[in-house]
Amino acid sequence: MENLYIFIMAGGSGERFWPMSRSATPKHLLRLVSDRTLLEEAVIRALAVTSADRIFVLTNYAQVDACRAAVPQLAAHHFIAEPAKRDTAPAAALATALARVRDPNAVCAIFPADSMIHDTETYAKQVLDAAKAIAESDALLTFAIPPTYPATAFGYLDLGEPISTGAHGSVICRVNRFVEKPDPDTAQDYFESGTFGWNAGMFVWRASSFLAECERLNPPLANFITSFPLGDPLHFLAEKFLLLPKISVDYAIMEQAREVLSVRATFDWDDVGAWTALPAHLGADEFGNTVRGPHAMVDAKDNIVIANARTIALCGVRDLIVVETPDAVLVCGRNAAQNIKNLQPLLPHELK
Repeated sequence: MENLYIFIMAGGSGERFWPMSRSATPKHLLRLVSDRTLLEEAVIRALAVTSADRIFVLTNYAQVDACRAAVPQLAAHHFIAEPAKRDTAPAAALATALARVRDPNAVCAIFPADSMIHDTETYAKQVLDAAKAIAESDALLTFAIPPTYPATAFGYLDLGEPISTGAHGSVICRVNRFVEKPDPDTAQDYFESGTFGWNAGMFVWRASSFLAECERLNPPLANFITSFPLGDPLHFLAEKFLLLPKISVDYAIMEQAREVLSVRATFDWDDVGAWTALPAHLGADEFGNTVRGPHAMVDAKDNIVIANARTIALCGVRDLIVVETPDAVLVCGRNAAQNIKNLQPLLPHELK
């Protein structure tokens, strides 16, 4: 599709991957599951859908140079630095504005930079199915990931009956409602029902449709979109972006939109949310250890070990996460992986 523009949101902090992730090199700039950064993986997937001149990376001032270095496939001016973190609604408005000034009939697809999808072929086909469905509709669209377990860390989409099928076989449903992160019992009910999907924060819409919803639900976002300049937006962003409400696109627009559709994803997906996600991508040895880098082990089981320079030696331990960098070492129980971000206030500034 010549009017399809893809935007990759790459402004996260990735605190759960400390000590490798830092404020200037967060999760999407790490080579966690392959020899490419997660950001480059996201751009390569986008290149399977559309051309490089219609792919943009939305990041921030602290990360823009590193993002450009990680993705030589895109021109430097396709990396847009937001002057401050304002959550996903302003980022969605920025993406829509960038597409709209280039083509009033633009279709925008917005994806996070820090998830992992291996099945690029199916992903590309489903993005095209979503874009073609939206090109003929005023609805907004999101992707629903079929749950593989009763997760409590994700929001959910309550899906209605299928209303159409894309040219590549994608099943398109209406979204009945967005659901907050559930408690364990509710998550189990959602998992067993077969009618709920994880909300992965992947969106597709016509620029005009998103603008119409912003005009109805959040006029500051609409004003930002309609006043966006053609050409270098640096000065405009410096003046206007900070004035936008700090709110997620789900709360600001999606949950209140007049019509939301969803594609049931049939590609693999992982948000790579913590060190414990790595065994699914890197594998494990006969003792359940996932290891990258120089190491030595005796009677060690079910550990995750990432050595970047020095040798990590484990003896008689299990269920640990051990990560070595030139200036820090993390030792953490596997069941505490989600709490690594709580170390941030205790760290010296140079290690954040």
